[in-house]
Amino acid sequence: MTDALKRLSDEGVAIWLDDLSRRRITSGNLAELVDSRQVVGVTTNPTIFQKAIGGGDGYHTQLRDLAVRGVTVDEAVRMITTSDVRDAADVLRPLYDATEGHDGRVSIEVDPRLAHRTDATIAEAKQLWWLVDRPNLFIKIPATLGGLPAISEVIARGISVNVTLIFSLDRYREVMDAYLEGLEKARSAGLDLSAIESVASFFVSRVDTEIDKRLDALGTDEARALRGRAAVANARLAYQAYEEVFGSLDGTVPPSERWAALERAGANRQRPLWASTGVKDPAYKDTLYVDELVVAGTVNTMPEATLEATADHGEVTGDTVRGTYEQARADLEALASLGVSYDDVVRLLEEEGVEKFEGSWNELLASVGQALRDHLPKED
Repeated sequence: MTDALKRLSDEGVAIWLDDLSRRRITSGNLAELVDSRQVVGVTTNPTIFQKAIGGGDGYHTQLRDLAVRGVTVDEAVRMITTSDVRDAADVLRPLYDATEGHDGRVSIEVDPRLAHRTDATIAEAKQLWWLVDRPNLFIKIPATLGGLPAISEVIARGISVNVTLIFSLDRYREVMDAYLEGLEKARSAGLDLSAIESVASFFVSRVDTEIDKRLDALGTDEARALRGRAAVANARLAYQAYEEVFGSLDGTVPPSERWAALERAGANRQRPLWASTGVKDPAYKDTLYVDELVVAGTVNTMPEATLEATADHGEVTGDTVRGTYEQARADLEALASLGVSYDDVVRLLEEEGVEKFEGSWNELLASVGQALRDHLPKED
């Protein structure tokens, strides 16, 4: 049943699970997915934690202890989420050791309410890195304008970063620049560059959701023919941009001089990560954003439903990205010719992405706050 996942891994795609809960850890399910589903990493976000903790399964004892101590809601949320991430990191630690720090990573996100505040994001990243205290951690920082300088500064301090909420090609180039700047600062400070890892999370399905909505509004045959093409095209062109900076793994595309100097100093490539790969339109194959984005040196982080669908009927037949750039560019140009503004779409998606995560975080705070009140000792 896992042949497709094995082929995907053999093609150089690291398979990560886009989910985490305490029950998944304590039941042995996460370890099982590592053993049977080629999973080599885990990502979390505010929505994932809201669902896990809001469900309450496995959190009763800790919530009771936090309530008795009288901690604030914000502190309780951080203690609960970092505990889960720390335990998940321990489950994945053998993979981290076996791959010399390349995989076996778990991501935790800075408070999304800080998305546009550079200094606060830096401080939060430092705190989370200290609090989780595991080398196989990624701190997730959103690729907002306020997040970009925070990414550089956090990397410069030797903290590994998962850059999240990337939608546009221009913003992705700024993310790569921020990573290189951080590495250059780390090198100047005498840090070991080989200990710093990073991934750049390029969101996929949400691009189709928004653009398909605009195509449907046009209602023409020409518009309908472009449904479901934009997200894959966007991601493929992101990989082309990645090769322009870091060079191709097979050596056919040379790296930039800037990156080559850092690589000689021991730095690691910032891998592209395909995020939001759960298909939202039932008209599309449920493994669309896996099958069409197979290329070496990337990460695909999947919800469990997508992971199982890929194991069952994914079609992994080799590289489906390199060599497609001309068609991908033509697809985006065709959208522009119909009046669908790429710049407007990616701007909106970034704004909505931050708002959605902030909304989930506020829901999480509310549910944990209620749980703390429920667990207070009853007065006589």
